Amino acid sequence: MNRAVCARVPKTASVAVMLMGLAVLCSGSAASATDRLMRVDPREVKVGGEIGRRIDVTVQDNLLKLKLDEDFLKPFRERKAKDGFTGLGMLLDATVRLAAYTGDPQVLDLKRHLVQETIKTQEADGYIGMMAPGRRMWALWDIHEMGYLVYGLTSDYEFFHERTSLDAARKLADYIIARWTAEPQREVGGDITTHMSVTGLERTLLTLAAATGDRRYSDFCTGQRRLREWNLDIVRGRWGRIEGHAYAYLAHALAQLHLYRAEPDAQLLRTTRRAMDFLTGHDGLVISGTCGDHECWHDTQSGTTNLGETCTTAYLLRTLDDLLRLEGDSRYGDVMERAIFNALFAAQSPDGRRIRYYTPFECSRAYFPGDTYCCPNNFRRIISELPTMVYYRAPRELTVNLYTASTAKVDLGGGLVVNVQQQTDYPSSGKVLLKVDPCQPAEFSLHLRIPRWCRGAKITVNGQPVEGPVRGGTYCVISRKWLSGDRAELDMPMPLRFVRGRQSQVGRVAVMQGPVVFCLGRQRNQDLGSIDPRLITIVPTSLSGPVRDDSVRPGGMACRVQAWKPGAWYPSARPELRLVLTEFADPSAECVYFHVPDPNAKDFVEDELVDRNH
Repeated sequence: MNRAVCARVPKTASVAVMLMGLAVLCSGSAASATDRLMRVDPREVKVGGEIGRRIDVTVQDNLLKLKLDEDFLKPFRERKAKDGFTGLGMLLDATVRLAAYTGDPQVLDLKRHLVQETIKTQEADGYIGMMAPGRRMWALWDIHEMGYLVYGLTSDYEFFHERTSLDAARKLADYIIARWTAEPQREVGGDITTHMSVTGLERTLLTLAAATGDRRYSDFCTGQRRLREWNLDIVRGRWGRIEGHAYAYLAHALAQLHLYRAEPDAQLLRTTRRAMDFLTGHDGLVISGTCGDHECWHDTQSGTTNLGETCTTAYLLRTLDDLLRLEGDSRYGDVMERAIFNALFAAQSPDGRRIRYYTPFECSRAYFPGDTYCCPNNFRRIISELPTMVYYRAPRELTVNLYTASTAKVDLGGGLVVNVQQQTDYPSSGKVLLKVDPCQPAEFSLHLRIPRWCRGAKITVNGQPVEGPVRGGTYCVISRKWLSGDRAELDMPMPLRFVRGRQSQVGRVAVMQGPVVFCLGRQRNQDLGSIDPRLITIVPTSLSGPVRDDSVRPGGMACRVQAWKPGAWYPSARPELRLVLTEFADPSAECVYFHVPDPNAKDFVEDELVDRNH
């Protein structure tokens, strides 16, 4: 007999309250800061489906087509710049991880070339950068650039055991610390906050401290950088010294979570808790799963030109991954999949070559003109990290977080290794087949994330129904003695649904299926002409589909809806527009929320990721 247990939090609990409880529980001892879940080595995971396709096109049609020597390495060889940012360290980190994941000889050669040529530019004092001598350290964005170079070189050591990379990372980190210690009161950034101008530095140095066992790097973070005390409020809008920079805020929060694991202290959870409450307890998170306008926090729910910086999307995903591992709560996975299938993938052209700085949903979108700078490189980095977000592990526990065709070899401890294979076309449907193959018959639990949007999910093991409730917003935990060849099947109904808008979108609805948001683009709707799509009114009862549509991705989806033109005497007038709605990643998308005759219709639902009961 197969039984399921739903692992859940109280229905009224918000992410903020969950983190508050965690802070109380974990404030006592180092042992209590142990992660609830652990990553699976990306070298033991192979990803297919749309997630795997995006990884592949990023490698083949983006990474391998970059002009590395001209665009990335040349400025570091010349060292003439007065300011600016290239993102060489970010690219190095992404390349290392993609080389480890793919094992592709071309990517491995690229990685070796990039590492060797970067290290060749290191000066005797440890400096690696592109600034002229008089501009080093204090000009924007030199410390930012150097920090990610340390991080990328440390990643090379962690994945490939390259001692020369670690030595170069230490020399560069020592340069930063020596220069800053010599002028401890000096401000970095000028018109912007110091924490923004050195984004990523603290997490880098904590990572280096862990790799080397040298506390000087962590002590610099807690001493000079006062990482424990950093406690910025959520500042909405872009003004003053740009304190509301979302990417920088999340990067700092991640560093505090890193420190928390080593030195449990409730105050290190404050900024992360505040950000998650702003996003999921209020209106900071938009329908596409990202946040921020013009790089800064916003809660108006508008989706115009500067919505959703790609760096912010990447760091939101990292924060969700960190919290998921720390707490083991499925709701972080729910936000994660929304962000991946919508905001993240819409930030890249379907063929993989071009990347966006912003991904709005109320106007046309533009691609970033170059391959350097922060957003293109942070995109490559987060794509390289996706293989570690599909499965997680704990002693005698295997957790499935993201549904996508994939295989993994997972060590559950005590000599138990489980090979798992997912067969699914998710998110086109909610049908998932999991083939579970332990190295020997063994008792362990399989945790399946049931998304909050899901109602009526059914699970079978070897064709037999799993008893017990299967609720959205929880894990379904199947504990049994697993044998080689066992099969678990998950069927999640995915009807189209209308999601009510909030704030500036009140009176409008978005169309979704599962985690995917549908959009209106002119490429498939030539009849729109010059009509502003926000002025039309759709006929909700006319919504049909989804049907297969390969215009955005292989095996993708589209649906159809009728609409009245602006000024039509609805509902009695005949709707003149026949519209095709495509997936959010459609490059021609410019509208997600639609006006409807009755915004309070009983079959419309609230956004499942928003929980105001806190």
